[in-house]
Amino acid sequence: MLNYNTINIVFITLLIGMIGYHFFHSIPLYVFIILLLIYGSFLFYGSYNVRSNFYLKTISAAGTARKAIAISFDDGPVPLYTPQILQVLKAHQVKAAFFCIGKRIRENESLLKQVFDEGHVIGNHSYSHDLWFDLFSSSKMNRELQLMNEIVQKVTGVKPRLFRPPYGVTNPNLKKAIEKNNFTPIGWTVRSMDTVAKDAQKLLAKVIGSLKPGAIVLFHDTSKVTLDMLPAFIQQVREKGYEIVRLDKLLNLEPYA
Repeated sequence: MLNYNTINIVFITLLIGMIGYHFFHSIPLYVFIILLLIYGSFLFYGSYNVRSNFYLKTISAAGTARKAIAISFDDGPVPLYTPQILQVLKAHQVKAAFFCIGKRIRENESLLKQVFDEGHVIGNHSYSHDLWFDLFSSSKMNRELQLMNEIVQKVTGVKPRLFRPPYGVTNPNLKKAIEKNNFTPIGWTVRSMDTVAKDAQKLLAKVIGSLKPGAIVLFHDTSKVTLDMLPAFIQQVREKGYEIVRLDKLLNLEPYA
């Protein structure tokens, strides 16, 4: 299995071997550059593919043949769309997971309380969701995760155990922060890309076409196109014989510490 440790071992061994060989038979500089570029490509792939399990084990689907899926929403809560999404979920008797941003909770505590009181799972999605989050030190990431949990606990009385990395990016620093706080990292099976989608019908067709048993679907409760297609999505999921299960139930995990 390709992961950070095995790739390091392989490339360090190759580099040492090439340096040794270089003393007896000259190796062109570009060969070393190519090796470093290949190494960097592996690191890039592992960092930006949350399902790769390159740096840490991330749960991105349930291992089941049962026709059940979970839906999740990132980046909220926001007054513009989260309340309407909650109305749709309530009308269709669907429970979801909301991976929230701490700084947005500060301005919308009653909205987070509503999400929790209506039976949805609250997950940690960092405090700031900063554009440069993946470049933070491990200690700064640790503080981000702790601060987010403190805010959720203040509003709801619970501390999330489920964590979704901002942008789905992982690295060794984040691994340390996750392990220090005993989080369970959660990825996704279907990335809707609803933050850039413009057409609700195209988005609906794309997501429905990607479903499979045990899938975790990623939406954002900051996106109007998601709100527009959500009722039809729920209806079509059920028409295909799927059940929508709350994320922690699908994965058989404890959502709170």
